[in-house]
Amino acid sequence: MSRSQTRLTPRSIIAATSGNVLEWYDFTVYSFLTATIATQFFPLENRVASLLSAFAVLAVGYAARPIGSVIFGHIGDRVGRKAAMMISVLLMGGGSLAIALLPTYGQIGIAAAILLVLVRIIQGIAVAGEYTASGVLLVEQAEPERRALTGAWIACAMISGCLVGSAVPAGISLLLSAEQMADWGWRLAFGFGTLVAIFSAVIRRNITDTVLDEDPADNSSPVWQSLRDHSGLIGQMILLLIPTAVIYFVIYVYAVSYLSAEPGFGSSTALNVTTLNLIVMALFIPVCGLAADRFGLRPAFLAGALATFILAGPCWWLMLQEDITSVFLGQFGLTLTSTVGWALSITALTLMAPDHLRCSVVALGYNLSMALFGGTTPIVATYLVSQTGKDYAPVYYILIAVLISLPIIWRLPKLIATTRLQNALA
Repeated sequence: MSRSQTRLTPRSIIAATSGNVLEWYDFTVYSFLTATIATQFFPLENRVASLLSAFAVLAVGYAARPIGSVIFGHIGDRVGRKAAMMISVLLMGGGSLAIALLPTYGQIGIAAAILLVLVRIIQGIAVAGEYTASGVLLVEQAEPERRALTGAWIACAMISGCLVGSAVPAGISLLLSAEQMADWGWRLAFGFGTLVAIFSAVIRRNITDTVLDEDPADNSSPVWQSLRDHSGLIGQMILLLIPTAVIYFVIYVYAVSYLSAEPGFGSSTALNVTTLNLIVMALFIPVCGLAADRFGLRPAFLAGALATFILAGPCWWLMLQEDITSVFLGQFGLTLTSTVGWALSITALTLMAPDHLRCSVVALGYNLSMALFGGTTPIVATYLVSQTGKDYAPVYYILIAVLISLPIIWRLPKLIATTRLQNALA
């Protein structure tokens, strides 16, 4: 079993969360530059097909996360959280640099798309260990009465990465012409991610790791133990996180690409609206953490889920209007309701997982959910709208996701209490 130590300092929190900044910076840059990437790496005969191909590469990166869960779950539970964090951030940074240097479809043909897919797979494997190892470490070392707030800093780092990921390409697009941005400016945005990786690796060198048992009772793979003994728990983690994954990808990935193609809404306008709402999310995350520490995880999760169910339709209607104020307000409403899940997820998952298998169980639950329901959401939303002809189709996907998660949210106190009992008896 692992033994946690409360040694958190501001520097430790920054070090632990810095890799999440890079993860979501890279994800956001790719998402916001999807239209450009589609023209650079895929044939242009069919715009929808090229866009779907670019979204598919995003999904491939998420599909690779379960593989990363196996690798980094083992490292985190057997070698240490710190080792997993260092390896993952260096791999992610290397991937960002590789994308910045990749030749395009016009230069080497279909090989460009193949190379892009390979890089995204490697990055997907790497990021599988980042959120898990850093989040588990923080929650383990947090004071019991401040666990939700401490875990929320991971979400703050993620959103900070999104903000930087939207600000950097937006800033570059202001300095360059549209032709320059499409030709080589997009490469600068990915190259910046390498600098973030270097900063994160340097600051993490002196972070205090969780102390692990030197002689675990079961020497088999922690991932195998997790699947063998806790597959039901992992399944419940996946269901708990479905709305968190789906809503974010609908309003910040699919919707941004959709709005960018609408008359009167260029990519810069869509980015500006999104950036403002990401700031709102970053500011609201600590509030959610404080509320969960005060009232409990279940009431906080329930409030977010019910608010999402009620507001999804009206907010999506606002986002489909032609004026920028309505679009902002629609995204603003869904931002507030979805923030709860992002703020509290890592704390809930860590407390649900047995302490000697925390990295593996949390990695499997989180990454399988993101792979199955996160990275695929833009494709599903695009397909549903294309097949039904109804712009409201993504709303039904959101509502179904919320309904699926409600039984797990209701059982959260029992799930956490059961884990605590198992840990005590271990």
